[in-house]
Amino acid sequence: MNCYPSNRAWSDRFLPEIKRTIGAHLLERAPDPEDWHNATDLMMLDAKDLHIAARVRRPGYANRFPYDFTIRSRIPSGAETELSKIVNGKGDWLFYGHSNETQTGLFSWWLLDLRAFRAGLIRQVQNGFPIRSSDRANPDGTWFKWFDIRSFPKHPPLVVAGSPLAH
Repeated sequence: MNCYPSNRAWSDRFLPEIKRTIGAHLLERAPDPEDWHNATDLMMLDAKDLHIAARVRRPGYANRFPYDFTIRSRIPSGAETELSKIVNGKGDWLFYGHSNETQTGLFSWWLLDLRAFRAGLIRQVQNGFPIRSSDRANPDGTWFKWFDIRSFPKHPPLVVAGSPLAH
């Protein structure tokens, strides 16, 4: 059974709020010379394309797992998963949010730097750095790997930003 279309439709309802939230972290005040000479008040933080994964959990998980984020690690079809893509260098940031109880907006969220995520995994493999994680199965045959945000190295920082409730 392919749940992708219904799950995608459910999560897409949060895209306008996710875009507003992430946008606040992509722009910065332009230096005065840019304003004076180039009529520029705001500038992008990064001049290259930025690939952002977005995941929104259903209500109830934020209180049960406040510092965990999950990434799909296995699906019944055997197709490449988000975890495989991320580990192999795809994606720059991950927006990880939790729906509010009415499923009309976000209750809490994190914006995570996937380069720092990959660096943390490399440190775990090379130096035995203790990142807390494990696997979790879903009834539909998919698997997720959960990671505890607090267990990642402080440098480079994993968390770009988070909602007040996420801290």
